[in-house]
Amino acid sequence: MDKQPAVYILASGYHGTLYIGVTSNLIQRIWQHKNDLVEGFTEKYEVHSLVYFELHGDMQTAIQREKQLKKWNRQWKIELIEKENPMWRDLWEKLT
Repeated sequence: MDKQPAVYILASGYHGTLYIGVTSNLIQRIWQHKNDLVEGFTEKYEVHSLVYFELHGDMQTAIQREKQLKKWNRQWKIELIEKENPMWRDLWEKLT
């Protein structure tokens, strides 16, 4: 899973602030967010819990999906998360 395109959603907590991102290396990128090595939104608002991710076959598809999810309203994003992760558990341990 080291070098596979992925879209991910981080949260500050249950129904908290959400952040959607895309990466080619999910484990590395989430580790960077958790350790505040990514300056900006996730650092400022303490958005560190991986609550949802999707793996994709190529980066172009992943980027398109990221853009699609960013346009969704908040309730749709919450429903997407809760379909796969109803307790909003941090999926970081599942990855590592």
